[in-house]
Order: sequence, then C-alpha cells, then structure tokens
Amino acid sequence: MVKERAPALRPGFWKGRALEDLSREEWEALCDGCGRCCLIKLEDEDTGAIHFTDIACRLFDPETCRCGNYALRFQLVKGCVRLSPDTIEQDREWMPTTCAYRLLSEGKDLPDWHYLVSGSRETVREAGVSVHGRTIPEFEVDEDDYEDRIIEDIR
Repeated sequence: MVKERAPALRPGFWKGRALEDLSREEWEALCDGCGRCCLIKLEDEDTGAIHFTDIACRLFDPETCRCGNYALRFQLVKGCVRLSPDTIEQDREWMPTTCAYRLLSEGKDLPDWHYLVSGSRETVREAGVSVHGRTIPEFEVDEDDYEDRIIEDIR
C-alpha cells in the first residue's frame, strides 16, 4: 500500500488570515516543535501568574520534542490544553510567548527561526527556543517538588 504525501502548503499561508480560517492541516503546521507547551506549568493562586517548569508531560518525547501519543493526549493527560482558534484567547497565557498560535492571535508574525519561515526544522533548536535536552520527565519529580523546578528563562 502506497502512503499518500500531504499536499504542500502555500508559503506564507498564515499571513493576513484569521486562525479560524485555516484548514486543519495549516493549523497543525503552525506548531514549531519547540516542546514548550508540553512543560508542566504552575499557576500562582494569589496572582494568577503562570510559571513554566522544566518538567515535561509524561507523554512528551524528548528526542522529537513532540507528544508521544498525540491522538490520545486528551484522554491520557488530564488538563492537556485543547488549543483551537476558539480557545486561543482563553488559553493564551498557558502558551509560551514564542508560540506561533499565540503570536498570530496577537497580530504578530512568525519569527525568523520558525521552520515555516527558515525552511528548516533545526532552526528552533539553533535559536535556543526548543526544550530539547532541557527537561526532566514528569514521572521523575514528586509533585511536592514542582515549585523547585520553575524556570525563568523559558517564557
């Protein structure tokens, strides 16, 4: 059986378009593969501030910086954010400031290191945006120690 290749996306397909007007394929293509959204985040009860940790979700694949079970992530991980054009406004603070979905929803363009701009999946790592090699698996950290794993340079 021959597997069909996905059709190539038009360069700059995101420019001048609302997120809700993107096809499913275009929406998925916006992910740069940095892995930052897969980090455990803590919300300050008093201020509501969101703090990123270096703890990766149990489904996170540290080699690819992608979800290890993308199709079943919502069933397997309570609290996994179901990001969509309809939810981006309410979920924006949970997303890293470098996230393409967040940037576009804020009226900004994609950065030069994003693979859709650079043409290379490696530029996210070269720019220091990827969490590749900088995480610890969720199952290796006691929940009482999460606060000790807050990182300041990731936002």
